Amino acid sequence: MRFPIRFTGANQLMGVMGMTPSRCFVDVDEHHLRVRMGMWFELDADRTVVRAAAPDPRRVLAWGVHGWRGRWLVNGSSSGIVRVALDPAPRAWLGPVPLRVRELRVSVDDPDGLVGALAPTPSGGSPPPDDDAGADRRTDVD
Repeated sequence: MRFPIRFTGANQLMGVMGMTPSRCFVDVDEHHLRVRMGMWFELDADRTVVRAAAPDPRRVLAWGVHGWRGRWLVNGSSSGIVRVALDPAPRAWLGPVPLRVRELRVSVDDPDGLVGALAPTPSGGSPPPDDDAGADRRTDVD
């Protein structure tokens, strides 16, 4: 199922930097999670690394792709943000730079749909509780 990244207001002009709606999305299927923000951010992970997903009401003051130390914001809007906890932290790419993502905050047009799509599958059982144990493990640039 594809969830377009939400772009609102002047952020719709981000297409000048290659962040067009057709190239900015979250794809979820039974086995994979795939996130794209144009050529600027790519994450391909197995669904088993998703530990939790929930709407995130925290304030957002930046748009685009931002992050540090495993926590990344991928958005074109301050609304519709979903927080996804990932463990073990999968590899992602910021342009040509590899990094690890343990928390992804992403704005989508259908946040409730994304949360539902990332819920554990009946065959997969429940995910382990979300905790920050080992949060400082680093194998790539965060």
